[in-house]
Amino acid sequence: MTSEPASTLEIQAMAQAARNASRQLAITTSEARTTVLHLLADHLERQAAQILAANAEDVLAAEGTVDASSLQRLKLDSAKLAAMVQGVRSVAALPDPLNRVQMRRELDEGLELTRVACPLGVLCVIFESRPDALIQISALALKSGNAVLLKGGSEARHSNAALLAAVQAALRETGLPEAAVQGLPDRAAVAALLQRPDLVDLVIPRGSNALVQSIQASTRIPVLGHAEGICHIFLDAAADTAMAVALVRDAKLQYPSACNAVETALIHRQAAARLLPALVDDLGPRGVELRGCPACLALMPSLKAATEADWDTEYGTPILALKVVADLDEALAHIRAHGSGHTEAIVTDNPQSAARFLAEVDAAGVFHNASTRFADGFRYGFGAEVGISTGRIHARGPVGLEGLLSYRYLLRGSGQRVEDYSGPSARPFSQVDLPLET
Repeated sequence: MTSEPASTLEIQAMAQAARNASRQLAITTSEARTTVLHLLADHLERQAAQILAANAEDVLAAEGTVDASSLQRLKLDSAKLAAMVQGVRSVAALPDPLNRVQMRRELDEGLELTRVACPLGVLCVIFESRPDALIQISALALKSGNAVLLKGGSEARHSNAALLAAVQAALRETGLPEAAVQGLPDRAAVAALLQRPDLVDLVIPRGSNALVQSIQASTRIPVLGHAEGICHIFLDAAADTAMAVALVRDAKLQYPSACNAVETALIHRQAAARLLPALVDDLGPRGVELRGCPACLALMPSLKAATEADWDTEYGTPILALKVVADLDEALAHIRAHGSGHTEAIVTDNPQSAARFLAEVDAAGVFHNASTRFADGFRYGFGAEVGISTGRIHARGPVGLEGLLSYRYLLRGSGQRVEDYSGPSARPFSQVDLPLET
């Protein structure tokens, strides 16, 4: 018997179960939500052999059918699994984000307004290649009281099934609804849910530019994500040579397929004769293909010529575009024209140049004397991330717990009526801010 695609009614039932689970999670104790994460970490450790075996099956099937960058993201090993466990425990250790009082104000005697954090509700997350994303997303969703519907790439089918089984086992043991974290069966299920803003509150696509744009064009549900990761490092005239080379190397080679890997290095004209040969001598022997502008080729004729397309390309591989710019102004102009709003960095010992760069670059992350690879939820202390947002509304940059929260206003009165505060004899509001108390 061949399996048939899930029907619209089945998908609707899954989403409705997620909605019901989200309501239960929203009033679950912090202890329960922390316990489920500790149990999940334990399951991942105990089931490491099975998870890695499932992943090996996926990798074997994917070899020769996906590009090197996707294959690198797909592969799990003991180190990645240990990082997953550490990430889950880090999320568990974070303070409870729910019901946190953000504002407390006395409108009048006996009339107090508070604003408290609450979950968004039901998330739908679509991700490609990276099975470890399933664990990051699940941990953050559960800690923040959200239910989540997950659709991983088919190339990671066995890996995702093994990881999802660990999540649901932890939910069962804690007494929380398994429907809080569910796997969607196919793309048709995603397409059906994109038309149900009554059942899904936020869509998070993690993957290629094509995936994100396709999701954004297909739904009225709010979408959180980034379309591209075209990151730059500007090497200023006052950049230390050793630091500049080390940071570009790290940003390009530490994990080339990451969205926060550097794709273009901009080099101040006054430092090009010093910095460009140092970059070539360091990166060339490490297998990085360097593509230079005409000014770079004039200094280093052996470089491959860059084209205009290179300035707008997210390689995801050991390829780096190099461009000599006249000054900081031209560097800023280039980033405005070609950056994706993800992460930009400057290397300089000049505090004035650094201050201008940090103030004027419009990106989710703007760094001084640090690798672009630091743009990551775990490194920021969020425990993990559900993705990177390059939008300007709601959440920006690595999205951790705060990006999965909204808030509610609670008003506690003692019989007050609006008519008492209207008209010629209106009672005045005091509107006094009070100390925050949970």
